[in-house]
This record gives sequence, C-alpha cells and structure tokens, in this order.
Amino acid sequence: MIMHNFKKINFTLAAILLSSFLSYAYLEPASANAAVATSSTVVTLTVQTGISISTPGNSSMSTIMGVAANSAIGTTTWTVITNNALGYTLAVNATSTPAMQATTTSTTIADYQTGAPNTWSVTSGNAAFGYSAFGTDVPTGTWGTGAICSGAGGPNATSTTLKYKGFTTSPFTVATRSATTTTTGVSTTVCYGAEQNNFFIPSGTYQATIVATATTL
Repeated sequence: MIMHNFKKINFTLAAILLSSFLSYAYLEPASANAAVATSSTVVTLTVQTGISISTPGNSSMSTIMGVAANSAIGTTTWTVITNNALGYTLAVNATSTPAMQATTTSTTIADYQTGAPNTWSVTSGNAAFGYSAFGTDVPTGTWGTGAICSGAGGPNATSTTLKYKGFTTSPFTVATRSATTTTTGVSTTVCYGAEQNNFFIPSGTYQATIVATATTL
C-alpha cells in the first residue's frame, strides 16, 4: 500500500514538472520572437510674416510763424507691428524737394542740411525745415537723446538734445529692430522743425508730404 502511494506521488510530481517544462518551452519562444513596429510623424506649422504701420493723420506745426514768431515744431508718431523674426526698419522721405512748399505759389522753405543728423542750427539770413526722431528703436547715437520735440527755448523751439537733418525724396532710416515687436507695436516719433533767422519766410500756407515706410528685414 505504501509503495503504491509512493509511485502515485512520483507520477504526479513528474506530471507537474513536465507540465511546467512544456509551458516554459511554449511561452519562451513567443517572448523571444515578439515583433515591434513603430511610426512617427512630423507636424508642420507655417507662420506668415506680417507688418503693419499706423496712420496717425495730418500734423500742424505748433504756432504760426511771422514777424513775431521765428520757429515752430510739429510731431507725428508712427507705430509699427511685425512678427518678423529678423525685425524691421522704419524710414521716412518727402515727396518733393524742398519738402516744405507753398500751396499757392512757387515759394519754398529750404531743407535743413541733408547729411548726417546734427544739432539744429540755422545761420543768420536763412530759414530751414528739417526733422529728427526718438523712440525705443531709434538709435540715440544718430538722432540724439531727446524724448520730446520741443527744446529749452520754449514750446515752439527745436530740441537741443536731438539731432536733425533735412528730408530727401529717398527714404532715410529712423528706426530699426532685429526681432519681433510686441503685439501692440513699437512707436517712433518724428519731430519737425522750422525756423527763420534774421530772415522772413514769405507769408502763405506751406505743406510737406512725408511718407513713412516700414519694411521687414
């Protein structure tokens, strides 16, 4: 009876071992030979370059010049918005030479010197019309450090801390940036100056048409 049970136990153990071995043999090859497939994709987004410039409207000089007033100033502020990664330039030019011309006669006011901007100075016996600029993107080394258009001589006098030049019909850069602007843009103020020194500008109405051009880099 004991021998019979012992054989039965051995047979059962052998069956268990054989079953485990067969299970391992069956599962192992499946794990070793598992197949894996991967895939990837590229998502492309194109952002179009854009630039805009504000339209500030017309500008009147600060006072009426005549026998008792020898100087006047004016201002125009342009705001440029761009998402261009390389930034932009802002340039200005006049549509005529000289820029400031009488509306009903052929009389003109001479352009201030048209070289590099310099401190405003009109020699005796002459009159001139010119401009300067200030703003975040305006280089102070070129245009001076002033932040308002008027000077120490009063509300109608040109700034003593800005530098001026005369308009030409070719665009001249006043501001530049090498990155995007904010979503609200960056403003540049152009200051106009007119002065007569021991000289009378003939009476009349004078106008200058100034064009501002914003260009992506």
